[in-house]
Amino acid sequence: MMASERQKQEFKSARKFNGEPTASEDRCPVEEVALVVPETDDSSLPVMTLRAWFLGVTSCTLLIFLNTFFVYRTQPLMISAILVQIAVLPIGKFMASTLPNREFQMLGTSFNLNPGPFNMKEHVIITIFANCGVSPGGGDAYSSGAITVMKAYYKQNLSFLCALFLVLTTQVLGYGWAGVLRRYLVDPVEMWWPANLAQVSLFRALHEKDSPSKGLTRMQFFLVFMVASFAYYTLPGYLFLILTFFSWVCWVWPHNITAQQIGSGYQGLGVGAFTLDWAGISAYHGSPLVAPWHSIVNVGIGFIMFIYIIVPVCYWKFNTFDARKFPIFSNQLFTSSGQKYDTTKILTPQYDLNVAAYESYGKLYLSPLFALSIASGFARFTATLTHVALFHGRDILRQSKSAMKNVKLDIHAKLMKNYKDVPEWWFLVLLIGSVVLSLIMSFVWKGEIQLPWWAMLFAFGFAWLVTLPIGIIQATTNQQPGYDIIAQFIIGYILPGKPIANMVFKFYGRISTIHSLSFLSDLKLGHYMKIPPRSMFTAQLVGTIVSGIVNLGVAWWMLGSIENICDVEQLHPDSPWTCPKFRVTFDASVIWGLIGPKRLFGPGGMYRNLVWLFLIGAVLPVPVWVLSKMFPEKKWISLINIPVISYGFAGMPPATPTNIASWLVTGTIFNYFVFRYRKRWWQRYNYVLSAALDAGTAFMGVLLYFALQNEGRDLKWWGTKLDHCPLAKCPTEPGIAVKGCPVF
Repeated sequence: MMASERQKQEFKSARKFNGEPTASEDRCPVEEVALVVPETDDSSLPVMTLRAWFLGVTSCTLLIFLNTFFVYRTQPLMISAILVQIAVLPIGKFMASTLPNREFQMLGTSFNLNPGPFNMKEHVIITIFANCGVSPGGGDAYSSGAITVMKAYYKQNLSFLCALFLVLTTQVLGYGWAGVLRRYLVDPVEMWWPANLAQVSLFRALHEKDSPSKGLTRMQFFLVFMVASFAYYTLPGYLFLILTFFSWVCWVWPHNITAQQIGSGYQGLGVGAFTLDWAGISAYHGSPLVAPWHSIVNVGIGFIMFIYIIVPVCYWKFNTFDARKFPIFSNQLFTSSGQKYDTTKILTPQYDLNVAAYESYGKLYLSPLFALSIASGFARFTATLTHVALFHGRDILRQSKSAMKNVKLDIHAKLMKNYKDVPEWWFLVLLIGSVVLSLIMSFVWKGEIQLPWWAMLFAFGFAWLVTLPIGIIQATTNQQPGYDIIAQFIIGYILPGKPIANMVFKFYGRISTIHSLSFLSDLKLGHYMKIPPRSMFTAQLVGTIVSGIVNLGVAWWMLGSIENICDVEQLHPDSPWTCPKFRVTFDASVIWGLIGPKRLFGPGGMYRNLVWLFLIGAVLPVPVWVLSKMFPEKKWISLINIPVISYGFAGMPPATPTNIASWLVTGTIFNYFVFRYRKRWWQRYNYVLSAALDAGTAFMGVLLYFALQNEGRDLKWWGTKLDHCPLAKCPTEPGIAVKGCPVF
């Protein structure tokens, strides 16, 4: 889509960048980046100042402390770095106005307490610190997730030193991957990491003075919509929870199970349901205002195909996997009679599988949507590898041969050449060091982690294999195809009956990748904001170590001081320490590690035919690639992304169709209609609006939690029920009796 005439003139005009004129052909070819990211740099601005260090380390510590504390509660609360991004601005300006302008010497280095006004680069580096205090992608609910499951659920006598090695090596391993993969996922202009544009817009709104024009400045716009979002969230967040899942179909047919299965936004397919809760819209795929339009289209194709075609046909037409014995939408585990599966009945006191008890109790069953969602993960994994090999393989090979010097640089890469780069051996030292320490763990604490050294090496190789292709998908579409299921599936076949080993393998093979992609995203943010690479290295490394130590320290303290934490059977009914996120991790270790994929997906298993999705996923990108080569003039063909299409139904459950459908509608409005017909407004306000909605919702969420929900002051009335579809969770197979449901 072409820019406005005014923008074309701006693109053609030569401007000065550190004394060097920049021609229009140097501009970033990604239009969204060209419209939002500043193409100037002031290299004289101080970055790693005393106030940046103080506010950065303090922010990182405070965020990881609060987020670790809240993740154990029945209603987990995640405090995002955007709150810090806003809160530190007045503090930084206050320090700039009060600290003395004095030079100090320390360790042979001189520094000034107050080197001048609080600037944007300091603000960015503080946010980089703070980002280390937020769980990237919600991955396993922080690095202490495996530690919690081992101590609270498996009752292991784990040493603190082993736990510390486990947490730090995973995070540093991820940072090592990030450093090695910079040349593929940060330097190329095509790797533009869309989510960062909201951050860039917010920084510019907070620091830059807008030129006189009609309408609100970006800062005024941000404040207006942040306050509006803050005030509005009292409705879906506390007073009128039904706005989170507005399932009007159930009101029309209050006694019809099928209608409620179709129309429930919380426990059904969500046809006709919608959410007016920004937290619900952005909960699983991130902000829809940030996602590129082609990514939204791909997700929409997969969502419609899965929710409106595949699942209904499998459930009502063919009764696939005895589907009608179970709810159509649930992540619970079931017996053959439709009851919830009690995993305690098949466990030995050592948390090994009691084979005789398992055979006596019966096989484990999944709801149809849950089973198909797992199968989509099979297809997504192989499709990601094939897609990246076909569409990006040549670029990867070229960059691997150190041909980057011959690659055309855009203005951002040219400006970054003014700073000293970080030698790759710095990252290699961290990477090799974390690998060595991890291998030492497999020998010293072999009984605790159950994972032998060769399986540890396999986990590293697996992470290396998938981080690059998944990073390419995320850097271009803002969607991160997960492979938790694949990691646990593979090691479940290799080491059956070892749930701890299964979980630790996932820890190294998947969670390290999540951390790596988070670091890479921050590196691209630093690239856009012209932060010196060595300052970025220091901030990320220090933030990683601080967040890891504080994360484990808080978790260890809570696990030791709160009696029966995470044990729902032993806790008081009103206790908030039920650990729902860690329960999911524990259940996954039981399914994939204890029972094992062979019993579910192997010969004779109920879900054996779903394994064909591995092959189907590997093949599907091929015809798309062939067509893109046959018809190169049709650019839209190359935008068909099979991994992202399959991501349209990833994470369901716990993600609901209502969350994804509302995300699609919102993204279409802003990144198609507004982008196409009101481009000047989009350029000026779109990402600022995304940041304002995030900030207002997060601030009110924290306030409601501390002031009301944490005190047990919850409202009880018709409007505070999430979903008025009680029959949506019922089976429809004749003869299946479930409490609260009619028997056919």
